[in-house]
Amino acid sequence: MVAGKGGERRRDESWGSEDTEPEVSAAEAADAAIQTIGELTGKNPIGATAVKPTEEGWLIEVEVVEESRIPSSADVLALYEVDLDLDATLVSYSRIRRYSRGSALNSKPGGRQ
Repeated sequence: MVAGKGGERRRDESWGSEDTEPEVSAAEAADAAIQTIGELTGKNPIGATAVKPTEEGWLIEVEVVEESRIPSSADVLALYEVDLDLDATLVSYSRIRRYSRGSALNSKPGGRQ
């Protein structure tokens, strides 16, 4: 459910039926993805860059510092795609992109390369 005008609740059509709505909010799912990626990779997550509901839970993109350099504008960053179930439990993750911090991105719709 998401809040509508005046605080009333409406069902978000992205999840199909009431039975498949996530147990956690988008913010909670993003926090879980950030923490999980940090633990699994041993790298420093910067934050979530995208949070999308799916039929099975959440698809989250997390930006991570892969290699710290001096100056920090030369850092190598990575974007990880994290798939969580409805309870924000990890289903899968993969690194989808590596790039220099200062590089210009030619993004496609939806933030994907």
